[in-house]
Amino acid sequence: MTTTLAPTSTPAPVTAPEAPSRRTGRRRRAGMALAAPFALLLLCTVVVPIGYAIYLSLFTDRLSGLGFEGYRQVFTGLATYASVLGDPAFRDSVAHVALYALVHIPVMFAGALAIALLLDSAAVRLRQIWSLAVFLPHAVPGVIAGLIWGYLYSPDIGPLNDILPFDPLSDGGVLPSIVNMATWQWMGYNMIIFYTALQAVPRDVLEAARADGAGALRTALSIKVPMIRPTIFVALVFTTIGSLQLFTEPLVLRTFTGTVTSTWTPSLYIYEAAFISNDYGRAAAASILLAAASALLSALVMRLSARRSR
Repeated sequence: MTTTLAPTSTPAPVTAPEAPSRRTGRRRRAGMALAAPFALLLLCTVVVPIGYAIYLSLFTDRLSGLGFEGYRQVFTGLATYASVLGDPAFRDSVAHVALYALVHIPVMFAGALAIALLLDSAAVRLRQIWSLAVFLPHAVPGVIAGLIWGYLYSPDIGPLNDILPFDPLSDGGVLPSIVNMATWQWMGYNMIIFYTALQAVPRDVLEAARADGAGALRTALSIKVPMIRPTIFVALVFTTIGSLQLFTEPLVLRTFTGTVTSTWTPSLYIYEAAFISNDYGRAAAASILLAAASALLSALVMRLSARRSR
């Protein structure tokens, strides 16, 4: 009796698992490669300009000797910052912007949120047409919108002087006029943001609220608004930064009234220092101060948002 043995197969070679350090290094290099374009863009558009502005703010141009040799650059350190902070024109510009933000932000946010809640409710038809109509003012360039409102405010040809109880281009009326211009332009933009966030609210939560007897107003204030609170705070950060950079509206109104001076806002103050007075050190120092104020206010709003979200 013969016995036949089946041929044995040669086992495949077992490869050692890749070392964890090698996998970690490969992932790190891949992450750095993906982040490199953004880091380069951030370096060229943010870090380098801010660094150059800080450098310019530490120097000023002064006449050398009797002035026959022209201007020479002199290191002044923090003296330029002290000069800007001590300038009454700069302090007045900050006061104008602060008062503008205190009026503009609540009015604009209340209007944008109210319209977004109305569009999200079942009581409004043709939502796309209404949302487009409210958003259209944001599509108008700021300079063109400023010229339109300037002619509407004009006492010679504008119809608003006969309707409004105050002169929109006077000392006491120019601030409400600018608030109206900015609110008209930015309310639709923020309305779209709030309306998009409302669309992401779970519908089963809203149906449960209706089943419990909650009305439309109670549902909007107690459920919808709290659930989109992070979106509201993010919009608040960007609106605050934009309010500090107010520039186009008062610049256009300068052609219609002498109430708005060349230093009415910090941005106009910087523009006047850099391109009219050619004092780049003062303009750079004011820019750094404005950027620092924007960063502090943004951090304050984000910290308040984090506390309310807990």
